[in-house]
Amino acid sequence: MKALVSWIVRLLVLVLLSQGLCLMAAEAPASFHIKYVAEGVVYIDGGRAAGLAEQMKLTVRRDGQDVAEAVIVSVAEASAVCEIKETKMAVLAGDLASLLSDDAQRSQILKAAGASSHYAQTISFSEGDPLEEEIRDYLPRPKLPEINRIRGRIGFEYTGIQDQGGSGAGSSEYGLVLRADMTRIGGTYWNLSGYTRLRLTSSSAASQQPTLNDLLNRTYHMVLTYQNPQSNWTAGFGRFYLPWAASLSTIDGGYLARRFGKAVTVGMFAGTTPDPTSWNYNPNREMAGTFVSLEGGSYENFRYMSTTGFGVSRLSWKPEREFVFFENSFSWKRYFSVFHNLEVDRWQATFQQPTASGTGVARSFVTLRFEPYRFLAFDLNDNYFRSYPTFTPLLVGTGLLDKFLFQGLSGGVRLALPYHASVYVNLGRSKGNSDPSSSWNYLYGLTLADVLGTSIRTDVHYSRFNSSFGQGNYQSLSLSRQMNEYLRLEVMAGQQNFISALTTQTRARFVSGNLDWSFARHYFLGGGLIVYRGQSQNYNQTSFTLGYRF
Repeated sequence: MKALVSWIVRLLVLVLLSQGLCLMAAEAPASFHIKYVAEGVVYIDGGRAAGLAEQMKLTVRRDGQDVAEAVIVSVAEASAVCEIKETKMAVLAGDLASLLSDDAQRSQILKAAGASSHYAQTISFSEGDPLEEEIRDYLPRPKLPEINRIRGRIGFEYTGIQDQGGSGAGSSEYGLVLRADMTRIGGTYWNLSGYTRLRLTSSSAASQQPTLNDLLNRTYHMVLTYQNPQSNWTAGFGRFYLPWAASLSTIDGGYLARRFGKAVTVGMFAGTTPDPTSWNYNPNREMAGTFVSLEGGSYENFRYMSTTGFGVSRLSWKPEREFVFFENSFSWKRYFSVFHNLEVDRWQATFQQPTASGTGVARSFVTLRFEPYRFLAFDLNDNYFRSYPTFTPLLVGTGLLDKFLFQGLSGGVRLALPYHASVYVNLGRSKGNSDPSSSWNYLYGLTLADVLGTSIRTDVHYSRFNSSFGQGNYQSLSLSRQMNEYLRLEVMAGQQNFISALTTQTRARFVSGNLDWSFARHYFLGGGLIVYRGQSQNYNQTSFTLGYRF
């Protein structure tokens, strides 16, 4: 009788285990929503917890129609980054991304494997029966896919610059290029991600003014982060946006934060400000501060985040200002969102402004976004600066400074059209504290995701602005095509007219081209050319990169 009861108990354990695994596998969703769309990539609301892994393929659909094909390239605990491979029309936030059948089954297996590991740790047997021990040992414990996952590329780069302003002088640089996506390095909870260029040696007989390529390199991020789901502590070091206050712009340094429950995070940060697209850019600035952040809700319904902090800054270690910053965001599904950041400071007299001192609002930016339909979105913005922003004017023609060129109130609309096209318009009136009257600003743009069936992506941009720190206009055109899985081509051209006390170069034109070719199994070759013509800079720049993919 005792033996019969023992066998019945064993049978029930096996049945419960199998049912538990099936239920866990069934929970893994095969479809996810696109939360954010960037250049060539999208972010979805599923990650490792949903059984997703790199190289899984998805089909993006909208209203039952196929929109694009995507491949997962990076996975976090609750989100993933997907690279767009083929598009039939523009991908929009809110579109549905579904796993292909094979990958959907694989996703369920990964989800079930993770669940079985938890069951194996909680089941205990008091008798030490060999058969029961065999059952426990048989339960799969696969290595988590994110542990020690190392992807990226490293290459050796040569750059040559030839001055076209009359001197004919030239310069050359040698350096390294690194792109990394490394998670759970060595089985730890440290991760490395981003892109950077490192200069090793240089020789120059020409002007040492930064080129367009040099300035763009300073906008890239590379960060080493510590993220342990079992710990309340998190940290990051490198070049990054502070996750709880991106309005502080790019920081070269580090941060340390601690979570208290699910809603509260308290932390500190310190570093320099290297990004030339920042509203208060100064490469000699040091900054440090502390913050507290509250967040809650979900992207499927109402979500909020509110951050308040205090900081101090120095210029070459001499006092500059003390400031308080606020950053708040609220969203309801995909339909409505509000974002506001504000800085109030007490500033000191500096070499650039020897008589400046006082307390007041330094910067304020508010944007409201309304998306009644997936193909139509409206936004309303208000942008305020107390004094002139100090971004680098050479980048006006790239479109990276659009958020600063419009001061005052402005509104915009974005409309997705048939044949993979979309248009966007932004209009506004601005009036600075010293302006006698207000002026109109406007921006127009057209994006074609597939020009005449050639798979060429095109963006045409025109902007005219008149603000307290300058006036002018610029036009830009960009073309890109993914020829196949191994070859990508990009071309960009721009012209800017910028009259301002911030620069002596009022007119400039540039054309740039880039080629990226992956050959063999692990190697790649890259090449680039920039032709720049301006009043203070005239040069041709070429670059070549040879490297290894891992």
